[in-house]
Amino acid sequence: MSVLLFCLSILSLVIWCVLLCARGGFWRTRCAPPIKAETLDAIDAWPAVAAVVPARNEADVIGAAVTSLLEQAYAGAFHVIVVDDHSTDGTADCARAAALALGKPECLTVIKAEPLPAGWSGKVWAQAQGVAVIAARGMPADYLLLTDADIAHPPDAVTQLVARATIEQRDLVSLMVRLRCDSIWEKALIPAFVFFFAKLYPFRWVNNPRNKTAAAAGGCMLVKRAALEEAGGMESIRAALIDDCTLAARIKHRGQGGHSIRLDVAAASRSLRPYDGPGEIWNMIARTAFTQLRYSPWLLAGTLAGMAVIYLVPPVVALVLGPFGWPAWLAWGVMCCAYAPMLRYYGRSPCWAPVLPLVALFYVGATLASAVRYWRGKGGQWKSRVQAPAQGG
Repeated sequence: MSVLLFCLSILSLVIWCVLLCARGGFWRTRCAPPIKAETLDAIDAWPAVAAVVPARNEADVIGAAVTSLLEQAYAGAFHVIVVDDHSTDGTADCARAAALALGKPECLTVIKAEPLPAGWSGKVWAQAQGVAVIAARGMPADYLLLTDADIAHPPDAVTQLVARATIEQRDLVSLMVRLRCDSIWEKALIPAFVFFFAKLYPFRWVNNPRNKTAAAAGGCMLVKRAALEEAGGMESIRAALIDDCTLAARIKHRGQGGHSIRLDVAAASRSLRPYDGPGEIWNMIARTAFTQLRYSPWLLAGTLAGMAVIYLVPPVVALVLGPFGWPAWLAWGVMCCAYAPMLRYYGRSPCWAPVLPLVALFYVGATLASAVRYWRGKGGQWKSRVQAPAQGG
């Protein structure tokens, strides 16, 4: 048994060394440097932007989100469209009240979503109707800002996004907004969510047009309207539950060759949604984890085994074998070093790093729960909707 544990620890150490050196530097958590004022001043004509905000029962956060959008210090035309997706809590009224409080009701359009048709996920359907309204009313929109109803943006967010897209000739610029990290459960579990995402989709690879890796973060996506239409529009991702990464792949891989997209962690854009208990974070993971695995039991088994070797073997073997388990201690140390930049980004002490294996165990459980929900016909559940396709469907 000791020999087996020692071999597993060697395997884990090798995997961590490969991840650290050959996985696009995913562990380096750096915000994109802001574009300087002199560069912004050199832009002669700022393109028109329309923000599309799908909202379903978001009365507690939509006011702050809309306020942050209407307070954008953007030199070009900018309009906000909120798509009320059959809310029952007065979401639409809260959005209008925010615009009135700022004296900018003319800058906001609120529409009511049509009934959800078969074959569409709820969020994408709401976004598609917002985009359709822009076309039907002839609103100026060279770029679309697809953002969520629980995101607060700094006043220069649209300016920085548009400038980066223009200067770097990007068809899609996305920010992984800073998730709330205030409660004890958020402090323990939220940094790992972004860490695991970056390991799956290394940002450096996403930002390289020659690399096939494509990803985006749905809370903040600025997409060139012409590129979206060329990729097939919102209808091309109508059934997607992981709509952000699916859209990024459509944009990047359309036509011949690789097109330019960019994904960064945000410096100031932040999520307003609280996760005060473990159940809320568990549900966030379980909603789409099995979808990410393409509903494959084989990929699920491989993922669970891989997570066990990468995250659970090092502490278990180190504690069981003591000094004779030196590869496990090294693997655990490398893991902590890789996780430290993400903890720093979230303002957490590096002392949280050694407990990453326990956090990974939590994520493993939520991933398994995601599969169980799907097999029970409750996959992709969000805001009382079950959106994952039925087995065999």
